[in-house]
Amino acid sequence: MDFLPIFLDIKEQQCVVIGGGEVATRKIALLLRAGGKVTVISPELSEGVARMVEAGKISHVKSRWQDEDLKDFRLVIAATDDHQVNTRIAEQAKECGRPVNVIDDSTAGNFIMPSIIDRTPVLAAVSTGGASPVLARLIRTRLESLIPAGYGRLAELARKYRDQVKQRFSDPKDRRRFWDNALQGAVAERVFSGHMEEAEAVLRNTLASTEPSNGMGEVYLVGGGPGDPDLLTFRALRCMQQADVVVYDRLVAKAVLDMTRRDAERIYVGKERDNHAMRQEDINRLLADKAKEGKRVVRLKGGDPFIFGRGGEEIDTLAEEGVPFQVIPGITAASGCASYSGIPLTHRDYAQSVTFVTGHLKDNTMNLNWQQLAQPHQTVVFYMGLKGLPVISEQLQAHGRSPDTPAALVQQGTTHMQRVFTGTLATLPEIVEREKPVPPTLIIVGEVVELHEKLSWYNAPLESDQGATNEPPSSPA
Repeated sequence: MDFLPIFLDIKEQQCVVIGGGEVATRKIALLLRAGGKVTVISPELSEGVARMVEAGKISHVKSRWQDEDLKDFRLVIAATDDHQVNTRIAEQAKECGRPVNVIDDSTAGNFIMPSIIDRTPVLAAVSTGGASPVLARLIRTRLESLIPAGYGRLAELARKYRDQVKQRFSDPKDRRRFWDNALQGAVAERVFSGHMEEAEAVLRNTLASTEPSNGMGEVYLVGGGPGDPDLLTFRALRCMQQADVVVYDRLVAKAVLDMTRRDAERIYVGKERDNHAMRQEDINRLLADKAKEGKRVVRLKGGDPFIFGRGGEEIDTLAEEGVPFQVIPGITAASGCASYSGIPLTHRDYAQSVTFVTGHLKDNTMNLNWQQLAQPHQTVVFYMGLKGLPVISEQLQAHGRSPDTPAALVQQGTTHMQRVFTGTLATLPEIVEREKPVPPTLIIVGEVVELHEKLSWYNAPLESDQGATNEPPSSPA
């Protein structure tokens, strides 16, 4: 280990930054955030540093650096554009026994400024020992997704109840077990969703329990997006990785399903045409029962749970049963597939509105407002419309939409299986019949389809397992 990672308390401590350029601006901002009292020594100041001086946030000595006694300062940063000056500052600071950082030279000083994830009072720091600040920043960005902003509030709650927990559990093992459950379960999720009073109530109730109990679990209704796992939200990923049970649909991509906890119980409830693994009423019941067993349940759906996903029906049951739940939105298929196909759903020159409808056939018909859907200057997106494409084409033309209206069918959009078939209202059914695309598919009707060839940017990789999960896996691995 090249450096000892420590956190230094500089509140109300005198700190000096020698140099007033853009780099100095960033260093000063960090010192101020940590509560330091900053003096800047520099003949000239950047605009950002000058504003801090004018606002009275920092002191300014308008002069070049001269060999001076640095004993009055708790911390020193050398940030001039002269390497020799920076080196001399570092040497003098070390003689005074003061920590000193030299910009762009980790060897000259005796401490470095890491890349910081600030979730006060939670702090995480990443350093490459000065080898590559850009790499440190990239690592920090990756960690940002794993440390939600709510962790600061969670830490404050833990601090508030720390003494009470210590009194309640004399054995350190019991305390650790208590906090393990509290900081990952229902308490944490209520904090993350902004329900602080509920979080405290759950924590107090758990603390007051004389006997260990699983208590009530929670259901997370998670939108898994259209297929590409990179499109998952940070919140969705966190909930997926802490769930005890995963109840998932057919349209959830395998690559997305694989991002759930490996030891979680997985239950397939997918629906295909005339083939439902489980009735919707039974799914609703399953979610409530698993949560009442004290388990954290992820209801994982393709796309967004509130767009043709029957998510409202599921949480209606949970609300009636008194089961806590959260809804984590996902990128719906229309948005994801259109974006990956280079087809903007709205465009001021082509379409001023967009309509999402289900193209599911019932008794070989669709009971839709065809007159409205056939209006010009709009984009119409049909979910689950592969089997019903001939009906869609026929009805839109019958109600006034031109046979020459551009139309596209997107197969397994955002995945390695993506293919885009384009034509017109009149020709697309024949093209699809010939090409035989593999569901899930999405149909886009409107002049915006003309932009596909010009704006298409996504090339599906030759090898990937991002395709839709069309059947339950043979094993839970």
